[in-house]
Amino acid sequence: MGCCFVVALLAIGPRFVLLLMWLSTTLVDRAFNGFLLPLLGVLFLPWTTLFYVFAYQPINGVAGIGWFFVAFGFFCDIASYSGGGRAQRRQARQAH
Repeated sequence: MGCCFVVALLAIGPRFVLLLMWLSTTLVDRAFNGFLLPLLGVLFLPWTTLFYVFAYQPINGVAGIGWFFVAFGFFCDIASYSGGGRAQRRQARQAH
């Protein structure tokens, strides 16, 4: 029960923060040109998109250590997708 709650928070948390930032600040609009790419980011790669928005600088874009954080966000997204499958396999083994 507790594990499911933590997974739900990790899945919803970055999406919620991104949507709040998008609606209340101009950070997302500065980092992206248009509507489609940030929307896809919120849906499929929320951690990557969130770190990209935080690392984006209007003059140079993302540079230096910012790319490290964007890559870390991508790693978090991939880990969140692969972790769900691992938990389901573990539950299936315990049920048998």
